Amino acid sequence: MLELLGTIGANIISLPGILGLALGMMTRRLWLGGLMGAVVGVLETVIFAHWNFANVSMVEMLIAVVIGLCAGTLGSVIRIKGATV
Repeated sequence: MLELLGTIGANIISLPGILGLALGMMTRRLWLGGLMGAVVGVLETVIFAHWNFANVSMVEMLIAVVIGLCAGTLGSVIRIKGATV
């Protein structure tokens, strides 16, 4: 359980969370922001596995993609709401 929580927390404060949010704030389309965040999640997982898919755990990949998707979508929502204030 602690490993799962650590993986979630590490992805939130690592590339999928921070870079996904930043890329999401570059667009007003929710699907595009989520897609860019998910791509960052996949790339981050593969980069830290030294470009070898045998070293990638599916749980880590899934968590990174979901965190990136949520962060990218949140970034797009911030951009939409910030533009209307």
